[in-house]
Amino acid sequence: MGGITVKDVNAHEFIKAYSAYLKRTGKLEVPKWVDIVKTGTFKELAPYDPDWYFVRAASVARHIYIRKSVGVGALNKVHGGRVNRGSRPSHHVNASGSVNRKVLQSLEKIGVLEADKKGGRRITQDGQRDLDRIAMTLVDEEDDE
Repeated sequence: MGGITVKDVNAHEFIKAYSAYLKRTGKLEVPKWVDIVKTGTFKELAPYDPDWYFVRAASVARHIYIRKSVGVGALNKVHGGRVNRGSRPSHHVNASGSVNRKVLQSLEKIGVLEADKKGGRRITQDGQRDLDRIAMTLVDEEDDE
């Protein structure tokens, strides 16, 4: 069964599988500050999941796979959230640009992403092959059940 891509599988399952793959291979460079940083100004605490950096990297890789070219600003908007302003109405706030920039740089170092001529990052052929292979294994596991 050929021709299975990332678009053919459940997003949640794919991100779980790809983040586990990134952690298992150990190629992804994780910054030292990962256990103490908040992911946005609207957050009160750092993430509870110790592997959140791998999950974010998998999410960003999938996001860029589906779209042609994505920059840090677009990722900030996607990963942003609602800020609690007390008795005033809540508003949307962008996520941390530093976190998203470091994720992009980490994925670029392992060859999943590359800089686009028009700005932002795009997926490489090797990166696309890796992501499609992970999607294929998910479909094969589903067929076995």
